[in-house]
Amino acid sequence: MGNKITMVNPIVEMDGDEMTRIIWEKIKEILIHPYIDLKTEYYDLGLRKRDETEDKITEESAFATKKYKVAVKCATITPNAQRVEEYGLKKMWRSPNGTIRAILDGTVLRAPIPVSVVKPSVRTWEKPIAVARHAYGDVYSAAEMQIEKPGRVELLYTPEGGEPIRELVHDFKGSGVVLGMHNTSDSISSFARSCFNYALSTKQDLWFSTKDTILKKYDGSFKDIFEKIYNSEYKTKFLDANIEYFYTLIDDAVARVIRSSGGFIWACKNYDGDVMSDMIATAFGSLAMMTSVLVSPDGCFEYEAAHGTVTRHYYRYLKGENTSTNPMATIFAWTGALRKRGEIDNTPDLAGFADRLERASIKTIEDGIMTDDLYCLAECPGKKSVFTEDFMRAIKDRL
Repeated sequence: MGNKITMVNPIVEMDGDEMTRIIWEKIKEILIHPYIDLKTEYYDLGLRKRDETEDKITEESAFATKKYKVAVKCATITPNAQRVEEYGLKKMWRSPNGTIRAILDGTVLRAPIPVSVVKPSVRTWEKPIAVARHAYGDVYSAAEMQIEKPGRVELLYTPEGGEPIRELVHDFKGSGVVLGMHNTSDSISSFARSCFNYALSTKQDLWFSTKDTILKKYDGSFKDIFEKIYNSEYKTKFLDANIEYFYTLIDDAVARVIRSSGGFIWACKNYDGDVMSDMIATAFGSLAMMTSVLVSPDGCFEYEAAHGTVTRHYYRYLKGENTSTNPMATIFAWTGALRKRGEIDNTPDLAGFADRLERASIKTIEDGIMTDDLYCLAECPGKKSVFTEDFMRAIKDRL
């Protein structure tokens, strides 16, 4: 095999849950360890370890990312009531992605992994659509309450040195639920600049959408901050680059996206970006055909798969059955982190390996070897559906 590629600094490695955890180890075994003397700062973010540490390990992994600047994260379970019972958890822990993003702040950039043999479901799409998702606040850092009996729910704001300000949320006549969420002007500003800079770096138009007709102050603040920063800092740069920025309502944006030919960046608030990136990924082929990276204002990068832990396949795996789970998003999380580590540390061999692994992965699919999710969509003669490990070994052959 020859000498392995060496690393100067480690990547923060965040392990995960279920089928993606199994795939995680296989990627390292088959596609990374034979070629790279891998250095990582390892954190087990599996649900049982998060429960055991009172979720402190999730916070520790985020602060390690601030230290080392580059992280790669496996998909993790965000527990609901059924998961609490299944795993015997102490409590219903928050989303680990939400916790990490609250500490790092920034923007999640997601884009499809295009392959020539899979055509988008939307026939007008000719080029990929990237989703820029705000990575702080909103429902992912919200406070929620179950209302059991009649009573008033109010928003209470007490300014420093000032008188309290109250806003009625609802006068309950019976039971219900209530949610309080927030964002900050600093985080929204960082999000805006990340989007504008990304558009300039890729020479793509930038679309931004919220629902400011309903949330006139909340979503209106997003709209106003974007507009102010664009006009004061980026308008001339966009004109010089011959690209466009425009704002529209989220429902209008959805219609425009479907009618478009692609090739632009769609900036969304946190929840909107979560949902719409899944839609874009699926329409381009599969949830597993989407790259995802969190870019923070202070230059941290956290690469991840944008999909879940593939629970259904995991239960089959536990029964001893082979599964055809697509590992592409997880492979590209590793390649993204390795490339960025190489760029930051000025180790071109490491960045070059990441490029070659991505090309080998795409070529494997375009040669007709793929997992079940793509098999039914691919348009190529002699295509073949294979199990996950066989797919990774086919990639290794092309390396």
